[in-house]
Amino acid sequence: MSTVFLNGEYLPVAEAKISVDDRGFLFSDGIYEVTPSYRGHLFGWQRHMQRLLKGLCELRIDQDVSGLEAMHHRLLEENDLLDEETALVYLQITRGAAPRTHAFPKDPVPPTVYAFAKRWRRPSDERWERGFEAVTVPDRRWGRADIKTVSLLPNVLAQQASVDAGVDDALLIRDGMAVEGAHQNFFAVFGGTLVTHPASNVILHGITRGYVLEIAREIGIPVEERAIMTESMKYADEAFFTGTTTEVRPTTRIDGEPVGSGEVGPVTRRLAEAFRAKIDAFAADSEIAAD
Repeated sequence: MSTVFLNGEYLPVAEAKISVDDRGFLFSDGIYEVTPSYRGHLFGWQRHMQRLLKGLCELRIDQDVSGLEAMHHRLLEENDLLDEETALVYLQITRGAAPRTHAFPKDPVPPTVYAFAKRWRRPSDERWERGFEAVTVPDRRWGRADIKTVSLLPNVLAQQASVDAGVDDALLIRDGMAVEGAHQNFFAVFGGTLVTHPASNVILHGITRGYVLEIAREIGIPVEERAIMTESMKYADEAFFTGTTTEVRPTTRIDGEPVGSGEVGPVTRRLAEAFRAKIDAFAADSEIAAD
């Protein structure tokens, strides 16, 4: 991550400076988006931008997004990531810098637009096959988790709880329901049926989540979008998290107890393989189109 984008400029990361009056710094008054890149091609770009536009609208931040795709590609190029199997571009837009007051600035100010690109790595096949562990944590987030804001303190504390417990992930519990992870969506399998929390205001409408639901329906896996009550988790045969850098990641133990057999299950495996195949086909098609 040697070159970043800040307010129209491409700068060495050490030279990028943001005002202490920026409302993102003072109030977490902003949103962000993380788009994966496979071999230099942005996966799910339109879906990520639709979610970004929704967030900008909800927060009433006026920002032109027409040049963002070109900026993402340039960041990948500037940071020598075009040939990387897996990379990402992080984009953050705040309301901008203004004297501190809770209401929006009386006189509009330019939003602050910041982005960077970096590598990320999948777990090895051996590590994936062992599965991952999670710990349940109370969901202390605000009531609009569907907006991808930079207000992530509850998520940070939840993920730290998993670190303190010596496991991989945090599963957020709200009103007796397993809703999602600290930074991923959550799925469980009951009797061959794939179940995940509905796309309401209490979860982030994950891009990978959407692809996994589509793939499940395409390959004939029954799907239910409904609440997963925590007391029902002892009857789950499988569980997994999804996310931009998580992709499809099996959860084989929760709170020290095995999920189902305690091994990666067949539904999780089918969906992971189908999702990887979709990515590989996308990257191959993108390379052909680029030629």
